[in-house]
Amino acid sequence: MYLVKTPRLLRWYYPSLTWHKDRDQKIVYLTFDDGPIPDVTPFVLKTLKGFGVKGTFFCIGENIIRHPKIYLQVRDEGHAIGNHTFNHLKGWKTGTDSYLDNFNQCQQVTQTPLFRPPYGRIKKSQARALRQQHPGLDIVMWDVLSGDFDVQLSPEQCLHNVTRHTTNGSIIVFHDSLKAFERLKYALPRSIEHLLAAGYTFSAL
Repeated sequence: MYLVKTPRLLRWYYPSLTWHKDRDQKIVYLTFDDGPIPDVTPFVLKTLKGFGVKGTFFCIGENIIRHPKIYLQVRDEGHAIGNHTFNHLKGWKTGTDSYLDNFNQCQQVTQTPLFRPPYGRIKKSQARALRQQHPGLDIVMWDVLSGDFDVQLSPEQCLHNVTRHTTNGSIIVFHDSLKAFERLKYALPRSIEHLLAAGYTFSAL
């Protein structure tokens, strides 16, 4: 189960995490989790380039090692890079020391101030420990989840999730993964078209 729009209670419980950006600015932030992946990540890059917009890619370390050329393409085309752990660890089921080790393994490659916990699941103790080791680390969550990873969801519903719930400062989650690709390739370009027509601009984090 997941919620497309992040509830206020969750934002209240984790106030030190970044859930959205400035609500006074008509700017939104596209983010992509779980890459880099052949075919999927290049599709995202081509789509973003076609619209002239930048995004933020939260990359899994082992995927970077497997597909270094795609990772370098993401970076070289001016998109922001975020750490998404080396092995896509679920924080709630992982000890803090192991979690930090996995983060640091990915950080050796990414060298980024941005981090998104896989599944959005992180213990407060893990967040504190990460920031003790890495002062200034921005732990980025979201306020709009496209649901592209959900195989039960139609591509049209995925698009609707984005267009209905996005507001000023929204951080929107897509996935550049094989599992999400069918919905991503339908919803991403149409989401960008819709939001541009509504007067939004896009920025990397």
